[in-house]
Amino acid sequence: MEKLANEDMAALWNGASGQAWVDEQALLDQTYRSIEKLLADAVTASGARSVLDIGCGAGATTLAVARTLAARGNAVGIDISQPLIAVARARAQREGLATAFLCADAQTHDFAPASFDMMISRFGVMFFENPVAAFANLRRAATASGALRLMVFRSIAENSFMTTAERAAGPLLPKLPPRNPNAPGQFAFADRDRVQRILEDSGWTGIELAPVDVQCAFPLASLERFFTRLGPVGQALRDADEGLRKQVIQRIRAAFQPFVHGAEVRFIAACWMVSAGAAS
Repeated sequence: MEKLANEDMAALWNGASGQAWVDEQALLDQTYRSIEKLLADAVTASGARSVLDIGCGAGATTLAVARTLAARGNAVGIDISQPLIAVARARAQREGLATAFLCADAQTHDFAPASFDMMISRFGVMFFENPVAAFANLRRAATASGALRLMVFRSIAENSFMTTAERAAGPLLPKLPPRNPNAPGQFAFADRDRVQRILEDSGWTGIELAPVDVQCAFPLASLERFFTRLGPVGQALRDADEGLRKQVIQRIRAAFQPFVHGAEVRFIAACWMVSAGAAS
């Protein structure tokens, strides 16, 4: 893999966290299928023919776009995680889709200039160490009429589901890292003004952030896997002894009760749909 600017993220997503996302790929795809559809529909509406999926993970959104484009265009996914790209490539091969997946850092990758007329992302752009440099690099890869469509999370306060596990487990896991909304991470694009500045400073124009609330759901039977494998609590539990693990799980299960509806866990993903253009 080429030289990376985002070394901490590369270490995270090529290690245990990346493997956890590989293991839970089906659960995550089910949970965020509505968001995948929003982005695929945006590609269809735009008439784009060459699409880049930034931070594509295991490839669900890239593959959805590739099915939509069929023979009239092509979709390319890029991600920093070797384990997730390996899954994405295997999925494309099983479906017989001629979809390319790049294991590379979108902040520094040497894209061919003006090669994409649309760039999309499902929660994949909030992890850049230098987002202005990253989006400037991406803009160089966009055609003159190229468009950007990103789904990112709004604030922590509006996405209480996402921090339920760490709030509940905090008294038992005091070394959980605090959320820093200005650092690379899940909520790094929550601040509308910050996102506006990042995109303006990197050369994008016509920037709009539209609030979108997406109903998400997954089976109740998968809840324990969701919070013990993913996120900060999932990372902390990898080194916890069995007694502490049981206590944490009990507390977190009780905290998630407001989101349980019969045999499903349901929550609202409070997002921005970020739109911009490459035209000067």
